[in-house]
Amino acid sequence: MENIIELKNASKKIKDFQLKNISFECKKGYIMGLIGPNGAGKSTLISCLMDLMKIDAGEVKLFGMTHQENTKEIKQRIGFVYDKSHFYEDLTLEKNKKIIAPFYNNWDDQTFYSYIEKFNLPIKKKVKTLSKGMKMKFAIAMALSHHPDLIILDEPTAGLDPVFRREMLDILYDIIQDENKSVFFSTHITTDLDQVADYITFINNGEIVFSKEKDMIFEEYFLLKGPNTVAEDAQKLNLVGGRKTGVGFEALVKGLDQIDQQLLSQFHVERPTLETIMYYTIRGNSL
Repeated sequence: MENIIELKNASKKIKDFQLKNISFECKKGYIMGLIGPNGAGKSTLISCLMDLMKIDAGEVKLFGMTHQENTKEIKQRIGFVYDKSHFYEDLTLEKNKKIIAPFYNNWDDQTFYSYIEKFNLPIKKKVKTLSKGMKMKFAIAMALSHHPDLIILDEPTAGLDPVFRREMLDILYDIIQDENKSVFFSTHITTDLDQVADYITFINNGEIVFSKEKDMIFEEYFLLKGPNTVAEDAQKLNLVGGRKTGVGFEALVKGLDQIDQQLLSQFHVERPTLETIMYYTIRGNSL
């Protein structure tokens, strides 16, 4: 399968922060979620993908090309949704569309107006009068109206009500039914990715923790719970992180195949969420 995104040892230093040797790939026809805490480097990484920041070293390829080779074609094929509004605030939605649409060779007015209707957006109102959620809906409508092959979204569901969040996830899922299209989706709301993502890339302190199929992640990580009397036994396992609670302890571990069954029988084993995996990986071992 052809990679729609490919990074090889990409690095970028900004003041006291650095993306360090970032390598991962995203294939056609899939949704990849990008997770990590605030300040982990998610937005910097997306800026490097979009060539809004130049990498210091390594390589970034989209559709098999670098921005140096053909940035115009790359940007024609990307629908980009920022975490904040970047439209002309004092102009109406209609006038914003008229300014931006001519930049895209494949702009489709019919698609645009169908999203305006679907999202119940006031086309004649100025952008500055919209709520945060409506601004995000407008950004999504604009991003999808030139039939991009890659949708890049930076925190698109922040501030949206649960009904529209679910509706947006359905739209993204419908997009990848065309197996030539992909979605790269940065979010703090990991439950959204639990529902729709095929791959997860986890970044922390500017470094990749993992980038792999979501199903493989849930086959690898396990959440153990038990009374404090057996907390020391959890230390014998491949412990990622843990904490003591008022009634016992929780511990995130990798792999249970090689664990003695008598030892394992002391714990209650659950499947962790992405949020739990992220939390304990960052927190570390404090049992």
